[in-house]
Amino acid sequence: MQEHDVVSADGTRIRVWRSDAEGPAVLLCPGLGTTPETWPALLLPSCGVRALSWYHRGTMGSARPEDESRIALADHVADAIAVLDDAGIEQCVLLGWSMGVTVAAELALRHPDRVSGLMLVAGAPGDSFESMLGVSGLPSGVRRLIGLTGAKALRSAGPLLDLVLHRLPINDVTTFLLRHSGLMLASSAPEAVAGSMSRFMKHDWTWYFTLALALGQVPRQDLTGVTCPTTVLAGKYDLLASPESMAGPAGSLPQARVRVLPTSHFLPLEAPDVLAEELLLLVDRVDAVHRALCALDPPPLTPGSRQRA
Repeated sequence: MQEHDVVSADGTRIRVWRSDAEGPAVLLCPGLGTTPETWPALLLPSCGVRALSWYHRGTMGSARPEDESRIALADHVADAIAVLDDAGIEQCVLLGWSMGVTVAAELALRHPDRVSGLMLVAGAPGDSFESMLGVSGLPSGVRRLIGLTGAKALRSAGPLLDLVLHRLPINDVTTFLLRHSGLMLASSAPEAVAGSMSRFMKHDWTWYFTLALALGQVPRQDLTGVTCPTTVLAGKYDLLASPESMAGPAGSLPQARVRVLPTSHFLPLEAPDVLAEELLLLVDRVDAVHRALCALDPPPLTPGSRQRA
């Protein structure tokens, strides 16, 4: 894996990482503050795609913006575009996980020419706090209030979280507890959990929840403008993003494929092989669409135009 820095539209320095695998490029729009180790299947040399991604502003080597209010959805989208431009990628498949789904969806809506396919994993397109605790049966307004209030409380408790979590060892005991916590399931591989959590625990937690509040309050996005092949992978036991909050916005899209897996929010760790298979299938679907469009003579003026007889 390789890392280097790029400069985003507002001058903020963003740390980028790329896998060493060969294949079509896939831009990962990451879960908030997560690391490459969260994607064990996509770091394998044999995975069939070349993954690239970035670390969010103020985390893992990426700088905080000079204007610390520049952490809105548009700023994250600008960071994603900077990653693509730096790599010389005009168009590719996007894969968003958790709050990264909001970023991936917005990028597909604002810059459809840069997106050939879209995979949304364990995250709602906007209104992230409302999508939490869907399995509880609580009304959506109550869930949103709980999520928002909880995030604000955790931001206030940031110094205490730093004091505790920065000293928390990631070993067999803590890994076992994480895998049996309910937020994560025991089907995740212990070594993958340890690898993904070792750096994650070192965040500045006040800043982390500042980022979460800014991104989590983005309203629910209307995906009807998305026309590229789309795959949705939801976790049946996900406490942070209910399957309904994902299937509803995306299920009616013309090229959408929706699967609900027996996983928690940490689907990339609990079902890495399924994720990799679905991603390769999406790449194949994108290629089929591209070949079909290239075969048209002349090409349609609009998606609804008929070929001239």
